[in-house]
Amino acid sequence: MDLGTATARELAQLLRTRVVSAGEVVAAHLARIEAVNPRVNAIVTVCAEMALARAAELDRAIVQDGPSGPLHGLPIAHKDLVETAGVRTTYGSLLLADHVPARDHLLVERVRAAGAVLVGKTNTPEFGMGSQTHNRLFGATRNPYRLDRTCGGSSGGAAVALATGMVALADGSDMGGSLRNPASFCNVVGLRPSPGRVPDVPTDDAWFDLAVLGPMARTVDDVALLLAVMAGPDRRSPGALPEPGGHFDRDLGRDLRGVRVAFAHDLGGLPFEPEVLRLFSAQRAVFERLGCAVTDAEPDLADADRIFRILRGWHLVRSLGTVVASDDLRVAPMVRENLAFGRTVTAADLAWAETRRSRLVERAGDFFRAHEFWVLPVSQVLPFDVEQPWVTSIAGVPMPDYLAWMRSCSLVSTLALPAIAVPAAFSSGGLPVGIQIVGRPRDDLGVLQLARAFEEATGAGRRRPPLG
Repeated sequence: MDLGTATARELAQLLRTRVVSAGEVVAAHLARIEAVNPRVNAIVTVCAEMALARAAELDRAIVQDGPSGPLHGLPIAHKDLVETAGVRTTYGSLLLADHVPARDHLLVERVRAAGAVLVGKTNTPEFGMGSQTHNRLFGATRNPYRLDRTCGGSSGGAAVALATGMVALADGSDMGGSLRNPASFCNVVGLRPSPGRVPDVPTDDAWFDLAVLGPMARTVDDVALLLAVMAGPDRRSPGALPEPGGHFDRDLGRDLRGVRVAFAHDLGGLPFEPEVLRLFSAQRAVFERLGCAVTDAEPDLADADRIFRILRGWHLVRSLGTVVASDDLRVAPMVRENLAFGRTVTAADLAWAETRRSRLVERAGDFFRAHEFWVLPVSQVLPFDVEQPWVTSIAGVPMPDYLAWMRSCSLVSTLALPAIAVPAAFSSGGLPVGIQIVGRPRDDLGVLQLARAFEEATGAGRRRPPLG
């Protein structure tokens, strides 16, 4: 078995039964990083010596005490926005090029306690801004299916590392599509969990729920495995959901006959590339074959775009306003422009956004009484030129700024619902296209179940990139 293409669950079984050692698994993935990473630039800090030492420690421990946890010996990479004690965490910025945190994020603590082995940090746009993974510190991460195309973002390094077999599992974060978009562009799975499902500790903004942390993997089952470790309450996180993470480590099989699925049209008039719509429309038959009751419907998303922009702008200034000066030329223009907008947000703007978001969520609640799931495209476009900062036009419709081309994800973010991107098809040019499944409030399990059935029915996720 190729240890780089085996699923995380397959590797976990081999490690538990001692068919392979953690040292062998980690060494194989480090060799894969050495061979492939120079071509795609997905992992920006490699922790080879640390990873091998950790693997040796796990191999000694399993002899006496058994596996260290459900992720025993599995290679993982953390997004370069996630604090890792003793390991450089740059946020993709020249300002923090030498930043080495003194403590781990809770997410890092949990996966390590479950037996995972940190092999590196994955690339992200500066401070995670944008759905194209490039920055001045490390450069661009390339799509492994076509090296001249973008991998999406902001969890683009994670998606590419998974697609190319450099890691078994990875984490990401998502405010406007940063888990879902790169998963779609790289033919892997990315779950945006319900707000509070994965506690964000430490944070300076404990009540902000537009941004979430979540798992990424090559299969839905592997995403559920990682979610089971990442999720669960923490008394330091006031918005953390109470269910224990182990709730998700289960057989995801489900009888879907009669389950009501709403199939999206155009999200209130958003433009889409014709091939994206063609491939998306073809997936309706998959849900019908699964026995779902599929109807054409989508929630009323009026005001969602402005709500997203106001809350996002306020949050960026809240979190970065003291770190990034408005005239600091070391920071990319995109970052400065976003902060400049955030500094214009007033108390009246915030009041409007919170009021309108309350109405938006209420309308979505009514919609999800009639439908258990909502299915829509992940992205409005196919993966584009890696040298292009953002999409300026879709189907002849000009995009006013770099946020506009990803509204198929960012509008969903305002609803505070779980959403997953799962591989669906390939374009005529061989580029991956994912589908987005949105569930009822806090029904992360249901989203995983439907995604797992869809994944099995299409088999699109089994197609790996043509890298040697």
